[in-house]
Amino acid sequence: MSRIGRAPITIPAGVEVTVGEANLVTVKGPKGTLEKTLHPAMTIKVEGGIVTVERPDDEKENRSLHGLTRTILANMVEGVTNGFKKELEVNGVGYRVQKQGNQLVMNLGFSHQVTVDEVPGITIDVPDPNKIVINGIDKQKVGQFAADVRKKRPPEPYKGKGIKYVDEVIRRKEGKTGK
Repeated sequence: MSRIGRAPITIPAGVEVTVGEANLVTVKGPKGTLEKTLHPAMTIKVEGGIVTVERPDDEKENRSLHGLTRTILANMVEGVTNGFKKELEVNGVGYRVQKQGNQLVMNLGFSHQVTVDEVPGITIDVPDPNKIVINGIDKQKVGQFAADVRKKRPPEPYKGKGIKYVDEVIRRKEGKTGK
């Protein structure tokens, strides 16, 4: 049996979890509300302050969905209580970032400025000209938005210029050596 899927999810104070028909799960908390339709084969039970996920049988698909469903639910509960955050770092001479209204404006060494609009449910903070902080309650949206921003100028292996995650390690290469 899945060790992750078997683990119960404790609901913190101020969070409300409801399961509707067709496994439509709604999680309301202090930071907002999340809704997601989960796989119909999984059985989701809310008893007291604990959510448990059970699977119908031990088929391979149901075993894999068991842990996935439990993890998605745990991330929803975590998101409405604490939220999720991704930090990006911009490295390079002349590379800088600023926020204008609800747009992220980046100078990334191109002949033009690169702008990215803020997505609903996501907030962008720029504490320094070379740091971007992305916050939100939906883990998938925060991660996807951070990946989209990083894709505008991924870090290159020779000088390390580009946009990278704060905890990312870039494998550096040695340049060509002359005679």
